Amino acid sequence: MSYKTQLGQLIDAVGEQGASDLHLSVGHKPTIRVSGALIPLVNLPELAAVDTEGLLFELLTEENKKLFLLKKDLDFSFTGPSGLRFRGNAFYQQNVIGIALRLITAKIRNLNELNLPPVLSDVTRRKQGFFLVVGPVGQGKSTTLAAMVNLINQERSEHVITIEDPVEYLYPAGKSIIDQREVRFDTADFHTALKSMFRQDVNVALIGEMRNPETISTAVTAAETGHLIFSTLHTNNASQTIDRIIDSFPGTQQSQIKVQLAGSLIGVFSQRLLPRISGGLIPVYELLLNNSAVSNLIREGRTHELNMVLETGSESGMIDMNHSIATLVRAGEITQEDAFKYTLDPESLQRLL
Repeated sequence: MSYKTQLGQLIDAVGEQGASDLHLSVGHKPTIRVSGALIPLVNLPELAAVDTEGLLFELLTEENKKLFLLKKDLDFSFTGPSGLRFRGNAFYQQNVIGIALRLITAKIRNLNELNLPPVLSDVTRRKQGFFLVVGPVGQGKSTTLAAMVNLINQERSEHVITIEDPVEYLYPAGKSIIDQREVRFDTADFHTALKSMFRQDVNVALIGEMRNPETISTAVTAAETGHLIFSTLHTNNASQTIDRIIDSFPGTQQSQIKVQLAGSLIGVFSQRLLPRISGGLIPVYELLLNNSAVSNLIREGRTHELNMVLETGSESGMIDMNHSIATLVRAGEITQEDAFKYTLDPESLQRLL
């Protein structure tokens, strides 16, 4: 069987079984992830080194093949013959190739379909500012941001730029012009693309990831100068996110970034995907919205007090993670066992339950 045919069968299995991920690893059967659990495809043979190489080269363009062989690690996107689209990462381990593919749904689901709070729609209607969606890898950050950008696309005529590595969701035609730039192919890097944005008459920008102080600084400046900026960080909650941003700068620059962030930040949305009792995954989340109290705490470096603002800020639209978790437990959506696995503050959650 050709690797092209084999890859087609594997992609079909992902679609038919409702999987979110496909793992191809030497010495293992092809494995999918369904509702958070890894399931080997038992009717298929274990993969040899020649198999993962052959499958990978079916996934990559000639340019990406050269880049992977040079760097030994590569992020990429792939659209199969059936139309299923994937974000992928290829890597070497023990001198053989491993591949992880994450399914990107063709339809961009809206906030309601994703079980996300309606207050996020208010954020999309802002004209300028800086909004972050944070959380560990694989917790739905890209999906949430795609829903928010697509809401802008449905409601307003704006020029939207996305800077991604790789490009994930493809946006349908709408009221906005959406230009999607892929790092390495459409632009050298995130920072270069962001600097170019100032001459491209951009209203809204989605930065796939903020990887260095230069990108963060340019993003914050863009938010101050009339742009609506969305981005992500791999952090656990709002206070940790603010600290991560500030600590990425040398001490001599931290006072300036605190002032800029205090003035430009719209909010920080942190999310996790928990197993749902009825099947699938459901998000729990925390939302910190900037107000005078939050702004003062950021400016004064008292980020450890942000959790107290979150716990008491429900009237202004803020959401505390433990309240979000407890609501789902009481609604019978998730188990108490999973609730305590994912909370960062078990004692507070215990009081709520």
